[in-house]
Amino acid sequence: MSLRRFISALAAVFFLTSLHAFAAASINPDWTTPQKPFRIAGNLYYVGSRDLASYLIVTPAGDILINADLPSSPPQIRASVEALGFHWKNIKILLNSHAHFDHAGGSAEVLRETGAKFMVMDSDVKPIESGGATDFDRLPTYPPAHVDRILHDGDKVRLGGTVLTAHKTPGHTRGCTTWTMQGKNSQGRTLNVVIVGGVAALSDYRLVATPGHPASYPGIAHDFEHTFATLKALPCDIFLGAHGSYFGLQEKLAKLPIEGPSVWIDPTGYRRFVNESQQDFEQVLKAQEQKAKIKSM
Repeated sequence: MSLRRFISALAAVFFLTSLHAFAAASINPDWTTPQKPFRIAGNLYYVGSRDLASYLIVTPAGDILINADLPSSPPQIRASVEALGFHWKNIKILLNSHAHFDHAGGSAEVLRETGAKFMVMDSDVKPIESGGATDFDRLPTYPPAHVDRILHDGDKVRLGGTVLTAHKTPGHTRGCTTWTMQGKNSQGRTLNVVIVGGVAALSDYRLVATPGHPASYPGIAHDFEHTFATLKALPCDIFLGAHGSYFGLQEKLAKLPIEGPSVWIDPTGYRRFVNESQQDFEQVLKAQEQKAKIKSM
């Protein structure tokens, strides 16, 4: 190996090591702190950490897992699944909220251990199969995972009588996905469940193109606007999301002993979350538009 190639390889190793060290240092402790698993409603269970949400949907034909979370998360998720009395290898389908390392990072390991089929929204397939390397953001990469079925907006995922609908809610990633399904409470009432995929424009996202600095991807601002319109149109009784912080997971768990399972029924909180998230996006968009206007003068 030539000296130049050796130095380039050494630099690459240093960069990746630094990146992984930065990622480890910046991870919210609630992302890795175990959360006692619990039933939300009907055949829907929470098996994630204190903040990184992972959901198990149990059916007679096998189970569905939504979100494999961090590369380090599968052992914690498996422990939660088994603590509930279910079998890890009974997971037949793996779904995802979006192609970031904190939600898709453990996918390859879950697939290897369970043999499940991975189903992903069309525009997130390439990022996931590249381990995040082809995504538009600068977040840490993760082990690539093979996608078995490419989903499109409105597609249904069916297993053992349970039906989930994939709603493409892009912006946070190109293929960010909000999942909806119906469940029943103990009285047999049908409830509309919404699991929000992601709504934030991260600090390095460019929503507006400026000379020499294109938007993070063409149409990103329009995608966010489409997402908020989609979310506002969804009927919601049980409000969930890719992060527990979206729907006040820990606050609701504190109320659970008093209020019981009805604590998860929160259509008002859902509407507030969507409206406040849209306001946050619009403030970022306005600030970037003003900055772009100044630069063009």
